[in-house]
Amino acid sequence: MDIRVLRYFIQVARDESITRAARSLHISQPSLSRAMKELEEELGTKLFVRSNYSVRLTNDGIRLRLRAEDIVSMADQTLDEFRRNEETVEGDIRIGAAEGEPVRILGQTMNALKDEYPLIRYHMYTGDTEMLKEKLDSGFLDYLVIAEDPDHAKYRSLALPLEDRWGVWMRKDDPLAEKNSVAKSDLLDLPLHVSRQAMQKDLGRFFGDDAHRMHIVSTYDLAHNSILLAEEGFGYCLSFEHLADSSEDGSIVFRPIVPPLTTRMFIIHRKFQIFSRQAQLFLDTLEKQVGETE
Repeated sequence: MDIRVLRYFIQVARDESITRAARSLHISQPSLSRAMKELEEELGTKLFVRSNYSVRLTNDGIRLRLRAEDIVSMADQTLDEFRRNEETVEGDIRIGAAEGEPVRILGQTMNALKDEYPLIRYHMYTGDTEMLKEKLDSGFLDYLVIAEDPDHAKYRSLALPLEDRWGVWMRKDDPLAEKNSVAKSDLLDLPLHVSRQAMQKDLGRFFGDDAHRMHIVSTYDLAHNSILLAEEGFGYCLSFEHLADSSEDGSIVFRPIVPPLTTRMFIIHRKFQIFSRQAQLFLDTLEKQVGETE
């Protein structure tokens, strides 16, 4: 599969038009049409639904676009690394991350490097953990921060300092907010927003035989939007502390669960991974930051 053709494919997908994409790429329309047809033949599937004036991606086309953008980005990053002066530490570091207070140490590490290495650029990715693991496994991400125990057979890991405490975000004028903390039994009849990852991996561990009694009204990948729903009076967001403003001026508060429920976060990378200079420097500095924090 030719990187050049993947670039063509991405441009067609963005422009939703062979004609517009050909102009953007500065090639002839027949040449671009032929390249797309040959790509479909190579993959053995239709990538586009064509009409007189536009094209749209099929389901296989959407799947390829996600892969193609990662592949092209990795190719560009590799070329960039080899073209650089060996004396210079610069370039991109790609980090996937779950939400959580321990992510602060990434910022501390970036801050420690910024003056001496101002040409390092960081790209942060958030989303579903399994999707981000695919990006890590493919080599698109250098590192991934997860809120679960690592798979030591596949990854090397570093435990981040601090633990995230679980609790519930709710409106300040909610009767439950009068308590300083909430018990698990308080949550069984509440309309809850719960992360999809927690549903799969945490609720059974946290709530045991009572997990099936929980009233889950929505699920989320990232908590911010669900906290906003709770702030508008729709349900309660079961999540970590420190993910929203719970100051006196705000209308949302966090109440921790008792007995305390906590989660540790880890930064992981593939075993036997060969890092770029900037990615290795970041890891070395992060390990030092963690050692000083603990």
